[in-house]
Amino acid sequence: MESIRMLRGDNVMRILWLPDSDLLEGECHCGARRVEEAPAPLWEWLLAHPEGHHPAAPREPITAEPRTATASPV
Repeated sequence: MESIRMLRGDNVMRILWLPDSDLLEGECHCGARRVEEAPAPLWEWLLAHPEGHHPAAPREPITAEPRTATASPV
C-alpha cells in the first residue's frame, strides 16, 4: 500500500474534521487556527488572510468534547 503524505508549504491551508464532534478546524499557512461548525465560514476566514489571523504559539491540539445523545421524555 502506498503511504499518503500531507501537503505542506507556505501557501497550504486546510480544514479538518475533529473526530467525535460536529466541528471543523481550519488551519492557515501562517499557523492560525479556528474552529467552526460549517466549512463556508472557515474558507472565508482562511481566504481573508491576514485579516483576523493570530498565529497560535505554541501549537496546542484542539480537542472537542464528545456529543452525547439525550433521550427525550415519552
